[in-house]
Amino acid sequence: MKIAMIGTGYVGLVSGVCFSDFGHDVVCVDMDPAKIEMLKRGEVPIFEPGLDKLMAKNVAAGRLTFTTDLEEAVQGVEAVFIAVGTPTRRGDGHADLTYVMAAAEQVAQALTGYAVIVTKSTVPVGTNRQVKQAVRKANPALDFMKPDRVVLGVQSDRADEIMREVYRPLFLRDFPIVTTDLESAEMINYAANAFLATKITFINEIAALCELTGADVKQVSKGIGLDGRIGNKFLHAGPGYGGSCFPKDTKALARIGQEHGLPMQITETVIKVNEEIKDRMIQKLLDLVEGSFNGKIVVVLGVTFKPNTDDMRASPALKIVPAMIGGGAKVRVVDPQGRHEGEAQLPGVQWAEDAYKAAQNADLMVILTQWNEFRALDLKKIAKKMNTPKLADLRNIYSERDAKKAGFEAYVSVGRRDYFRTED
Repeated sequence: MKIAMIGTGYVGLVSGVCFSDFGHDVVCVDMDPAKIEMLKRGEVPIFEPGLDKLMAKNVAAGRLTFTTDLEEAVQGVEAVFIAVGTPTRRGDGHADLTYVMAAAEQVAQALTGYAVIVTKSTVPVGTNRQVKQAVRKANPALDFMKPDRVVLGVQSDRADEIMREVYRPLFLRDFPIVTTDLESAEMINYAANAFLATKITFINEIAALCELTGADVKQVSKGIGLDGRIGNKFLHAGPGYGGSCFPKDTKALARIGQEHGLPMQITETVIKVNEEIKDRMIQKLLDLVEGSFNGKIVVVLGVTFKPNTDDMRASPALKIVPAMIGGGAKVRVVDPQGRHEGEAQLPGVQWAEDAYKAAQNADLMVILTQWNEFRALDLKKIAKKMNTPKLADLRNIYSERDAKKAGFEAYVSVGRRDYFRTED
């Protein structure tokens, strides 16, 4: 099957490469000539483990190509995926659909035969009806459908058949494919992301209570996660959620509720509490440096919103690091993939190659992202290099015992009794 993927960001490029690995012929389209030239050279503009090798394999096999020519790319295709950005719109918190609508109109004008237009981007409920109208206006002869993940929102049996064929390799591996109407497919994605954001925020709020009551959030997470009705995923305490989906999708869902006169009170509270969690992390760090960042050298390990990505969108680091710099701290950052995005988003920080070099004469080390590289550090070596060896473990990688044994004079984690100062 021939597929066109419009947009080569995190969603579009990964989806396009994986579809080509399924055996489909995929052409990826982007309006940025520099990005397309980079991809043609075999360079991957984003970080996703294994993506470079998978991309090279399918380019060599002739199943994957890249172009800026949308009109040529969609000729003869059976499915066109729109995977452009839907950032939060300034002023009202709604998802900005400018890129989606523009792509849909361009695709409609370029198509000459039957093709299923697939909105891969996360969009508010009702968007696909708007896209459908725009498509029909641009080219009345075309049909339309919208899947999300392997939730297929369709309006015809023919569209259903094509999309099931696209996702057939997943179906054969027992991944479920759900077919539903357009509005339900849109709502499923928003509801799922809001629910997962709620789980993260809930365990972070429980973590705060654990610190006051003497409970251990890791044990609490394990205990409730064993309940089959709850599950153990997204129950890890930390400095708050970030990334490309949860922040914008919770805001968009809240906005949709407001527009329909039905406030999404749980989702709105999740958004509020997630911001407060970051503030609580900043206060933890302030407590470790006697109430002032001024003149302190702080080492931050990890600034991407999660490990194994270079994505910094809505990362907790974007609030925590500037707060330290604004307080007068000199911040050194170590992140295996974060520098490319981080240099523009975190002005004023120094970038270091490894934790040991960064630790020289430092007053505080902060773990913000749980990269594997940070899970087995020689803490004793780091403590000896620091001016005042203090560790804020905001991902609960280590323990009070680890820090004491290594010679740290202060250690804090999230939601645990693991807290000490040598003077205590």
